[in-house]
Amino acid sequence: MKKTLAVINEMKKQKIIEDYAIAGGIATIFYVEPILTYDLDIFFTYKTEPTRLDVLKPIYKFLRKKGSKEKQEHVLIEGIPVQFFPVYDALSREAVEQAQKITYSSVSIKVLSSEHLIAIMLQVYRPKDKERIIILLDQAKVDKRRLNAILKRHNLTKKYNNFMRLYGK
Repeated sequence: MKKTLAVINEMKKQKIIEDYAIAGGIATIFYVEPILTYDLDIFFTYKTEPTRLDVLKPIYKFLRKKGSKEKQEHVLIEGIPVQFFPVYDALSREAVEQAQKITYSSVSIKVLSSEHLIAIMLQVYRPKDKERIIILLDQAKVDKRRLNAILKRHNLTKKYNNFMRLYGK
């Protein structure tokens, strides 16, 4: 994982991506006990809006030169399956901008906050997201005031309240 993250940091340094943050299951692991997850999800920003649907093209071109191979929707970077997601709305952009800066195995990285993870999981709302929200609320240090502000800003308060009625304690 260390080598994979170093390659992603190199993409940022070379301005192939503007910024990034780890999302999904791997990000969740930074806050709770280990859970089963298959890949590394990366939300990324870019300097200019793409004119076509080729926002991933520079990333794939860079990674091919590094010897990375594509496998379905992933790129294998140093053997780790990685999926890149361009920020797609105000919530995902805010999540990357406000991501936690940490050091993992001597590599500086950014990870989505537990509050933004919960908001994005509410937005996406797959069965595994519902499970992870419960785990995050149970095990992670979640700033409820910050979470509520994020939910309000991105019109997710009602969905959260419904979720809590169904799955809350």
